[in-house]
Amino acid sequence: MVITLKWIYKIKLDELGGNLKNKARFVARGYRQEEGIDFEESFAPVARLEAIRIFLAYAAHRNMVVYQMDVKTAFLNGNLREDVYVSQPDVFVDPNNPNHVYKLKKALYGLKQAPRTWYDMLSSFLLSQDFSKGSVDPTLFIRKNGNDLLLVQIYVDDIIFAATTLELCDLFANMMCSKFKMSMMRKISFFLGLQISQNPRGIFINQSKYALESLKKYGFESCDPVDTPMVKKSKLDDDKEGKTIDPSHYRGSAYRKARTCAFADADHAGCQDTHQSTSGSVQFLGERLISWSLKGQKSAAISSTKVEYIALSSCCAQILWMRLQLSDYGLAFNKIPMYCDNKSAIALCCNNVQHSRSKHIDIRYHFIKEHVENRVIKLYFINTEYQLADLFTKALGRDRIEFLTNKLGMRSFMLETLKKLMNDEDE
Repeated sequence: MVITLKWIYKIKLDELGGNLKNKARFVARGYRQEEGIDFEESFAPVARLEAIRIFLAYAAHRNMVVYQMDVKTAFLNGNLREDVYVSQPDVFVDPNNPNHVYKLKKALYGLKQAPRTWYDMLSSFLLSQDFSKGSVDPTLFIRKNGNDLLLVQIYVDDIIFAATTLELCDLFANMMCSKFKMSMMRKISFFLGLQISQNPRGIFINQSKYALESLKKYGFESCDPVDTPMVKKSKLDDDKEGKTIDPSHYRGSAYRKARTCAFADADHAGCQDTHQSTSGSVQFLGERLISWSLKGQKSAAISSTKVEYIALSSCCAQILWMRLQLSDYGLAFNKIPMYCDNKSAIALCCNNVQHSRSKHIDIRYHFIKEHVENRVIKLYFINTEYQLADLFTKALGRDRIEFLTNKLGMRSFMLETLKKLMNDEDE
């Protein structure tokens, strides 16, 4: 199949929404490609947002400065494995051979396999420069030489990196510039929607721009603030005529020590319509909040023990992923503490005997028992007052919310503060 081409014109915006420059790009109409004929593999690994937070947390732990750079026209560097033919571009048709087509050697934007070919090219180059690829995260590359350490995390054509010395950072920047056309190296300030600032006290993350855009989108710019977004102990049913809203709150996180732990919690039959429960969990690396989750359970439960047990199992899956991810950084964890405020659920996790009260629970949730037995996870009872995941499962009063957000390393700011914060980032 011959793939046609077209010009795309757009205005590129900066991090704060201002006009940065006009862009024109020659792209292929890849939507006409057929799998198995025009391409075989199109998936390109991308870093999870939790992996980015782990990268920043580890950099803060080692007192590293994080830099960012991106590759110009990255996809054009990828080598094609398949035979791909494209038509002659409009206005540039050869008058002597108007029916001829081109065979591509390099990828073009718009081709299904373009992201994959770029990843393969960059990965091969980094491996040839004595980097090793993460065993869990294929977008993490590590180079060690004695006590010197260079970390590189890629997200398509955006690259962040940190090293124990500034010389290593300069070495990596020169290495990349010798192979690809790169933008200027600079301290990381905006990455995947996260506004990031670095100072001697640590690395701080906020989403003030996203929060302000969400307030503007839903017409809340002039609304009066309230102590809490929900009424305490209220039961809400499904609003059939309501409009779906995706509000966002400012979040900040300060980074200090290195260890890992998790908190898991659940409400019981909190949904008034379906009587289903909600699982909530938070995971830490030291005092740094790495990931959090709020998810409705798929079935109604007959007891609070079951819903807490399911929440513990979901939290365990996330903490195990973090454990594997951190192994690429040379950090090993066992007996990872997980905190729950339900003694019966903890007892169920530690007891491998099946009995009448637990035999109905889906088998996929029982894997936590194996990891408790192997001492990868260690469960602790915690009083509900100190259950940090409580914030994600129910409406709370103002004092309670302020207590929990402070423990989570988060800050909630008024609209005026968000605007000031965004203006400070702009300056």
